Amino acid sequence: MHDWFRAHSSALSGLDPDAPLDDLEPLRDLVGDARVVAVGEGAHFVREFTHARLRVLRFLAERCGFTVLAFEFGFAEAFALDRWLSDDGRDGDEADEAGLAALGGTPYAGVNGELVRRLRRHNRTSGHPLRFVGVDLPTAAGELRPALEPLAGYLREVDPAAVARVDSALAVADGVTGSSGAVAAPRWARLTAAEQDALTASLARLLLRFRALAPLYVERSDQAAYDTALRHLEAAAHTDYMFGAMRDLFAGEGAPGDTSVREAYMAQSLHWHLDRAAPGTRVVLDAHNNHIQKTPVSFGGELIALPMGHYLHRALGDGYRALALTHTADHVPEMHPDPEHEAGFEVVEERLGEPTPGSVEAALAGAGLGGAVTLTSLRQGPPTGLDSIRSQSAEMPTPVGEAFDGVLCSPTVTTSFTESVHGGS
Repeated sequence: MHDWFRAHSSALSGLDPDAPLDDLEPLRDLVGDARVVAVGEGAHFVREFTHARLRVLRFLAERCGFTVLAFEFGFAEAFALDRWLSDDGRDGDEADEAGLAALGGTPYAGVNGELVRRLRRHNRTSGHPLRFVGVDLPTAAGELRPALEPLAGYLREVDPAAVARVDSALAVADGVTGSSGAVAAPRWARLTAAEQDALTASLARLLLRFRALAPLYVERSDQAAYDTALRHLEAAAHTDYMFGAMRDLFAGEGAPGDTSVREAYMAQSLHWHLDRAAPGTRVVLDAHNNHIQKTPVSFGGELIALPMGHYLHRALGDGYRALALTHTADHVPEMHPDPEHEAGFEVVEERLGEPTPGSVEAALAGAGLGGAVTLTSLRQGPPTGLDSIRSQSAEMPTPVGEAFDGVLCSPTVTTSFTESVHGGS
């Protein structure tokens, strides 16, 4: 296995986002002519992963013709952030305040202050600007208002009587709102069964009416406005489901695969954007490794989810490629649930043991590559026995060669939690 990794890995010059890109040329063969290339991260709040993503994004935009960046970020919230990233004419402190407002409250999706400022600068100075789109539930399944407010605005134009149901849903949902599903799910669990059922019923009735009256709604607006509003409503319905699914997961009572509901929504959102893009549009998709992998996510022999990447691979085949990001450091930031924390969790530096045999990290270390930034292509059939990769502070058992097309590995980890929560650089 060590010889195979030496033969199929390239040492990169480093992770400086502004460095020349020639060392990333091996990425061209890994990407091929794929329409969607996903770039992961093995843990949240790691500065090296932010920098690696920026370097890969620059390469794909400047040398491979990618024009859209899709992110593990709210579908609804991304419209405002895209306007800011596309240069809304503001500068200085006013621009920073507008950008942080558009950034919103999702603290761990990898969209932090440093990343968005660099993206805005790229769009202003590069000849290869990028549109920004979101694929996720609002505030990582933490609230309904970002989806339901624009929905209510649309309904006031096409079906004013239906706005009352939106108000009914918000009257309940605002009581569980949090900065992520980690905050909202425990709050949802404290609602009465009648309140939980009332929220679900309001959204279900809205969704059925919305679909049934599609011809009338389109006549009173247009197809694009209808399609966007429907996606907002679907986001709200999926988020309501995830309140319960996350509560059950935290309690150790979840049904196998229940969190696939969020994953399916993200995959559908990516298709929604692809369907409305110009022919030939190529998309970079940034999300956690667990979201982008092609194979099911399982821990302890139990199915956790069919990830977004699983759905995308089934639909796009070889038109979807996934690049995992991992590391060989001896520590990593980990999230410990804490309902009292503003983010719903506390970030703690976890010490890690030596990578276990059969892991990507152990293979790179054994090949003498653990101390360098490396890019490894898995397209040429990795050796048997490569069956795990780090995920947060654990090792996730998975057939790595089936789950990913390549792996980018950093030898170091620097925690960047404050940047993610407060937008610092």
